[in-house]
Amino acid sequence: MTTTETPDTLHRILDYSSRADPYPLYAELRRTPVARQEDGSYVISTYRELADILHNPHLSSDVRNMSHPMPSAEGATTPSFINMDPPEHDRLRRIAMRHFGPPHTPGLVTAMEPALTATVGGLIDDFTGKEQIDIVDDLAYPFPVTVICHLLGVPREDEPRFRVWVNGLINAIDYDPRTDPKEKLENGVQARKDLHEYLGGLLAQRHGRPGDDLLSRLANDDGPDGRMTDEEIISTANLLLIAGHETTVNLIANGMLTLLRHPQILERLRGDPDLIVPLVEELLRYEPPVHIIPWRAAYSDVTVADTVIPKGSQIMLMLASGSRDPDRFHDPDRFDPDRRDNQHLGFGSGIHLCFGGPLARREAQIALGELVRRLDRPRLVADPPPYRRSPVLRGPIHLLVEQNGGC
Repeated sequence: MTTTETPDTLHRILDYSSRADPYPLYAELRRTPVARQEDGSYVISTYRELADILHNPHLSSDVRNMSHPMPSAEGATTPSFINMDPPEHDRLRRIAMRHFGPPHTPGLVTAMEPALTATVGGLIDDFTGKEQIDIVDDLAYPFPVTVICHLLGVPREDEPRFRVWVNGLINAIDYDPRTDPKEKLENGVQARKDLHEYLGGLLAQRHGRPGDDLLSRLANDDGPDGRMTDEEIISTANLLLIAGHETTVNLIANGMLTLLRHPQILERLRGDPDLIVPLVEELLRYEPPVHIIPWRAAYSDVTVADTVIPKGSQIMLMLASGSRDPDRFHDPDRFDPDRRDNQHLGFGSGIHLCFGGPLARREAQIALGELVRRLDRPRLVADPPPYRRSPVLRGPIHLLVEQNGGC
């Protein structure tokens, strides 16, 4: 299988004008599963090749292994474990997992369910009397932010401060020096510094003061893998704060948009609440919150689909394209909550499989289930809605919905 330069297709995918519906362009991209770009980078877009490369031990997540590091990495200090390779990645992930989920804290998410349901219920209570609501601003954003702040030990009232920094970081992820103003990158670098300083201040208050929040646990943990350094704790907290709400916002908003576009399925869910579990899995395939892993690197020559990717090459992974690959999924452009063998790439795969996937799933299940149960004949105000700028974390920036006379 030969590689072909497909810069125009990729540029159109990344262009904001394609944000509402990039899927036809993904189909175009899949004609060349491993496509070399003008700058020497490679784009992988088909399911089998994505699954192979995500499990390939020669694929590096460490920016230091790239021949030409991404500009958005400027200003970084200690990377989070998502941007590390084994064995450092494995050790830090194990330490974090001791306090976040199985096998050491298997009941974490289950124990949170009453609080999750109460938080969603309180937000929906505020819809009463409103004929128009914004699913993003009124629920999909405040819900996971409240949850991750509680888990980490970040004051919820500080949200306006860190929201500015998170937005700056997200905006800089896909910085392109050929087309974007330098200020976009500079704002991202400054946001990273500001967030690092803020989390460092919170961490300093936790040393010697054991508590139930994750910052306290990490600051005072002496498990079998040792203790994280302060820099490692800050980087881990940075990752969890951002990934812990940004992706879930998109999952809930994309999910409600999809249900409103499929009213028969919405009504079916209203009558069969247990449908929510496979339905969210199908959402993760059909309208995932993360579309692209913008870079990985080959730290030695890697062969994918008979194509040799040279050492140090930047590799872009088009996860959302792989989850719509007709060679893997029957009728992939159809939303089907009854789909079987749904091994999607919505949370990635391999050693970097989404750390917070179980929590994000349950948050989406509860939020969408309660919205469907309590909204009275909801209708979209605009379709498509306005989207966020990012092609990496894709979702509506607002999702206006009308209902009959309030909840």
